[in-house]
Amino acid sequence: MAEQHTPRSLIVSLYGAYGRAPDGAPLPVAELIRLLGVFGVDAPSVRSSVSRLKRRGLLLPRRTADGAAGYALSDDARMLLDDGDRRIYGRTQPALSDGWVLAVFSVPEAERHKRHLLRSRLARLGFGTAAPGVWIAPARLHEETRHTLERLELSSYVDLFRGDHLGFAPTAEAVARWWDLPSIAKLHEEFLDAHEPVLRAWPAGPGTPEDAYRAYLLALDSWRRLPYADPVLPLELLPENWPGTRSAEVFAALHELLYARGAEFVDPYGTGGRPAAS
Repeated sequence: MAEQHTPRSLIVSLYGAYGRAPDGAPLPVAELIRLLGVFGVDAPSVRSSVSRLKRRGLLLPRRTADGAAGYALSDDARMLLDDGDRRIYGRTQPALSDGWVLAVFSVPEAERHKRHLLRSRLARLGFGTAAPGVWIAPARLHEETRHTLERLELSSYVDLFRGDHLGFAPTAEAVARWWDLPSIAKLHEEFLDAHEPVLRAWPAGPGTPEDAYRAYLLALDSWRRLPYADPVLPLELLPENWPGTRSAEVFAALHELLYARGAEFVDPYGTGGRPAAS
């Protein structure tokens, strides 16, 4: 299946990689159009996608230092990106002894729309389903979960717990019920099919900044979904030859190879993005 890189998703990836200036300076609209044009996105599509992100409260209209129209990240957007950084760039392999976080929720029938929102958000955070109304994830995700539930005003419906799995089924068997591991493995395999060839084929020389920017942002736009679909479980709980290990290595190598070179194409607006070394 061909990867889908929507204008809105590419804009989020662009801000995540290169659009977080320390002083909160906005990206000019003209610069957004130039940077998305590399992927064949036309100006009306950029403006439409930016408008949707503005309505969601993620982008704020701001003037640049020279008076040009632009958009800066909201505080909520910065928190989302900062939380995402820990997953996207910091995939340390967890230990089984780290334990789990449980989200136990109850939503009145009159507010069933919030029940759906809770389920979808917990799933997007990487939670598996242990039982109806009981969701489970590695314990390290508790802080991001707390941020998300508070931001969405859902925390009053949820209790969070930390603990260990004590039985009765072996934990590896339970994990295979809590998460759809074959589907997660397929996502990793699709990432590898699309982006591992880029790593192998990148020229021995530095390559052009535009080529590096294009390859890096496409890889990031694909990769940043994976740490949410895959909660990164201890290896002893996963099937042999788990493809998530290799896909994490490939993304880390692409980041090391392409990020700083791509920033040269984004400059002078990309200096507030992530550091080249993660």
